[in-house]
Amino acid sequence: MKLKITIFALTTCALFFTACENEKKETPEAPVKSTPVATTPQISYSVTQRYPHDITSFTEGFLFHKGQLLESTGAPDHLPQTRSAIGLPDLKTGKFELKTELDKNKYFGEGIVVFQNKLYQLTYTNQVGFIYDAASFNQIGQFTYSNKEGWGMTTDSIHLIMSDGTHRLTFLNPQNFSVAKTLEVTKDGYAMDHLNELEYIRGYIYANIWMSNIIVKIDPKTGKVVGQLDLLDLYQESRTRNPGLAEMNGIAYDPASGKVLVTGKLWPDVYEIEFPH
Repeated sequence: MKLKITIFALTTCALFFTACENEKKETPEAPVKSTPVATTPQISYSVTQRYPHDITSFTEGFLFHKGQLLESTGAPDHLPQTRSAIGLPDLKTGKFELKTELDKNKYFGEGIVVFQNKLYQLTYTNQVGFIYDAASFNQIGQFTYSNKEGWGMTTDSIHLIMSDGTHRLTFLNPQNFSVAKTLEVTKDGYAMDHLNELEYIRGYIYANIWMSNIIVKIDPKTGKVVGQLDLLDLYQESRTRNPGLAEMNGIAYDPASGKVLVTGKLWPDVYEIEFPH
């Protein structure tokens, strides 16, 4: 009898502990909380017009000045048909009206900007820029900068803003070309490299990203990318007409009409696009 009672007690305990163990296993674990990865909002756009573009223009700068479209171009060694020049693209015919040209054996023309009736032009690796009268295109001076390379230019109506292919934008004082400040540009918490052609639109800086067909929208107060346009469809469409083209590079905003035009290096078209900005 004592043996049976002992066996019964042991069996009861075993069942109790097994039940406890099963209860522990069946209790759901608390969910692990994870910090969501920030993603840059996509900006939708629509094409409202297409214009012809000179397919020998290796676009480096693109802007409106007093309603007139201006373009600057570079001249890669492997493309003998290209020039380091500044001119007026004709949106009806696509012809490029040459206004001034650099010796492409010495200089690779880069971005341009107009500030207080003067036209400023960067060069790629010479660390020198040129100044022209914006009406006559006569060269009236030059300037130097410490950035190893010159890429794109725009203005916030106070500074000359330049890119140099890194994630950093440099704000220059137009009076003496000293550095007023620099802006570190980040996207989703990471440095946004390869900033290229620039345009200032309603308080934000828009930048082409080299070797891509992305335009990013940058908050100049924080350096954060707050939106982006993916224009791969335009690149693919243009490539069917000129297979030898390169990436998108060119944003021109006309504050009088609100028009935004985009194009690229050796692209056969200039696109007028609409998007919230």
